[in-house]
Amino acid sequence: MALLDPESDTRRIGGKESALRDWVRALEATAPIARNPQRVLPCVIEELAASRGDVAALLSRRERLTYRGLAERTARYARWALDQNLAKGDTVALLMPNRPEYMAIWLGISAAGVAVALINTNLRGPALAHCIEVAAPKHVIVATEMDDAFGSASAHLSVRPTLWMHGADGDSGFLRIDRQIEQYSAKNLSPAERRGVTVADRALLIYTSGTTGLPKAANVSHHRLMQWSFWFAGLMNAGPDDRMYDCLPMYHSVGGVVAPGALLVSGGSVVLRERFSAQNFWEDVSRWDCTLFQYIGELCRYLVKAQAGPHEREHRLRLACGNGLSAEVWRQFQQRFSIPRILEFYAATEANVSLYNVEGAVGAIGRVPSFLDHRFPLALVRFDSEAGEPARGADGFCIRCSSDEIGEAIGRIGGGARQSGAAFEGYTSAGDSERKILRDVFQPGDAWYRTGDLMRKDASGFYYFVDRVGDTFRWKGENVAASEVAAAIATFPGVAEATVYGVAVPGTEGAAGMATLVLDRALDFIAFRRHLALLLPPYAQPLFLRIKDRIELTATFKHKKNDLKHEGYNPAASPDVVYFDDPAQQAFVRVDNALYQRIQSGAMRL
Repeated sequence: MALLDPESDTRRIGGKESALRDWVRALEATAPIARNPQRVLPCVIEELAASRGDVAALLSRRERLTYRGLAERTARYARWALDQNLAKGDTVALLMPNRPEYMAIWLGISAAGVAVALINTNLRGPALAHCIEVAAPKHVIVATEMDDAFGSASAHLSVRPTLWMHGADGDSGFLRIDRQIEQYSAKNLSPAERRGVTVADRALLIYTSGTTGLPKAANVSHHRLMQWSFWFAGLMNAGPDDRMYDCLPMYHSVGGVVAPGALLVSGGSVVLRERFSAQNFWEDVSRWDCTLFQYIGELCRYLVKAQAGPHEREHRLRLACGNGLSAEVWRQFQQRFSIPRILEFYAATEANVSLYNVEGAVGAIGRVPSFLDHRFPLALVRFDSEAGEPARGADGFCIRCSSDEIGEAIGRIGGGARQSGAAFEGYTSAGDSERKILRDVFQPGDAWYRTGDLMRKDASGFYYFVDRVGDTFRWKGENVAASEVAAAIATFPGVAEATVYGVAVPGTEGAAGMATLVLDRALDFIAFRRHLALLLPPYAQPLFLRIKDRIELTATFKHKKNDLKHEGYNPAASPDVVYFDDPAQQAFVRVDNALYQRIQSGAMRL
């Protein structure tokens, strides 16, 4: 800790000594990880079971696991993995909604050296089959309520992993993992059963849309699980008396690792809800007596737009932690619901770049204090929008952005084991991994990770998110790959050509999906809606449609989207017919000037 100068650094962050204490706690919490490479997260749960015993660890409306119960379930699933003759490094896929058992499953299987692929429960058909196939699992665990979803993907699978159902009613004829694990011992694993697992081994596969194409499976090591859990525990000052409300999907790194992990390593409790509900949110937070809440910005926006309720200020929340909270919603959310503190951060599952706004600067995603420059190797470089990649100067190297200049964020790869922020663990596909690496950036031979995010940094060192580069846009807290949506649309009869992009909608975060179509016959809108629902998760289904006679192409036969994005869904901007997927009518309706004005006013709940 010799690098810290409390007096000078406290002055540089505006006299907020609490911010410096947050950084110090996070550094102290994560320091032992490298010194104890065989102490992985399942081992931490075992230790806590000995001291916390019958204290609630994971809670939901239908399940409750104490620390002892979680450790015992973890051991049973580890022994199940060993009994299936799964080799160290093999993969098991998990398709299950949020629940305490979810975490017990992946903790146990990963404790045996087997990676667990956390599958997005919104996916169906070919997209779901793709995610299963890229993980190459030997076994797939499917919750009974996800049976139909898995069935929609079965016909598209070229491999046949062993299927295990969890919670199926009656004698379904399927293998039942929830029954099978009861035959295994719940005692702590022996050294032989641990198979020499260390923090360097892969623990999970977590999917990310990236910047183009279908979801990619990001490798997540035990080291990252430990780093995320203890780092956020330190920043939030989490303790045994804290209770986290987590309604984010557990197949994501934040909802499934950061939120529960930070509280568990601190001896606290986590309340899991299957999905977010604006109507029930404050009643839940109050009834469960939660002190912490993990958010994405879109959730906060929904809460701000919701009608006032009797419980919205009857809570003990001391901190809300998350990402994607705009300045406008931030102020409204914090004031209306009396939230003492908001901890905004920026990170991505596979990225070696992260930022933390411990000072609470409204609208910022974080900053890097001077004493942590060596741990957060971040740079902003000028971006060539036409080329779709960082610009280079006459010397062939990338150009660093000046203050308040917008550029792509990149993170240096390498730099020594002590620099925890420098690792890029990549994807299951070597080609996908290589495409995220920028080489010879500032000097010959250096390598940097491309985030695909445009940011700016102000004179005080605070970073602000601006937009995604390329065709990917963000809607309802999820990255949407335009090419994936266009491919799904193109398979519908009558669609001759399709291009997809994001458009800004007043009063919302991110960009809503819009598709411009060229048709060779009349479009059956009812069947088209069903088609989209079958192939795409809700957040990826386009909210607007535009019908054209043809779509202009570039010299390289790519769709020209800039004019389409600029015109958006305004019916007066072009002679084309525009449709809106009206949530109230559950149907596409034609956009006229009156409807356009209603949408523009922000009065409609999208």
